[in-house]
Amino acid sequence: MNFDRVSLAFGVPDAAPGTLSALSISNSVTAAPDEGRQVVFGRNWDDADICVGGHDQGVSRTQGIMTCRGGRWWLANAGRRPLRLPGSQMLFTGEEPIPLVAGYLALFVHGSAAHEHLLELYVSGADVTQPARGPAAVTQPPRTWRLSVNERLVLVVLAQRYLLQEPYPQPMGWQQAADHLNDLDPDADWNHRKVARLVEQVRTRLSKAGVAGLTREEVGEPIGNMLNHNLIRELIDSITLIPPDLRMLDQPD
Repeated sequence: MNFDRVSLAFGVPDAAPGTLSALSISNSVTAAPDEGRQVVFGRNWDDADICVGGHDQGVSRTQGIMTCRGGRWWLANAGRRPLRLPGSQMLFTGEEPIPLVAGYLALFVHGSAAHEHLLELYVSGADVTQPARGPAAVTQPPRTWRLSVNERLVLVVLAQRYLLQEPYPQPMGWQQAADHLNDLDPDADWNHRKVARLVEQVRTRLSKAGVAGLTREEVGEPIGNMLNHNLIRELIDSITLIPPDLRMLDQPD
């Protein structure tokens, strides 16, 4: 499977504080924090600065607008569907714009049927490149984990509720994950045992590398979903799994 993992979750090139970067599956835009500057997104390829859901008529032509005021970017919903932010916070049409904080933000637009369209945003923070140590030192990136193509696909299926940023996510069950994988690739012949073995291999590998909370001995009974929950949290916290990975689950037309 050929899958492009370009994402703002990995950071952006050095830019002036307050610079807004936006990335969709269709295109990207970078905007300086100039007073009154607007960045428009929606499915209208011609008028929007960044296209989101270009072929989905469930997304408005102008779905949202980001405006720079007072040195900050403010997000407003200009479309018919609500915008979903982390923690399943919803921003509806007509509500007051909300400020974007520095750093990464994944924004979802619900389209027709069950389609969810991702818009990644990143607001550059203050310049922290001078001191080598102390509170102003450059933040060290987290350690990411190497996954095979199959491992990534299975774990994205297992973790999709987390990647969709639902408020109280749980890992998908083994059989449900196998059914979803077979929908994506009917020739792969997934079953709940095959899914469980692959995920257990990843847990074992990370546990041996020092990640805590991935064995029965550490967690204790009852186990429930805790081992998979801890695995998914580690993979997301280390940006091994990121919201754009949900594109792996898109059904071919």
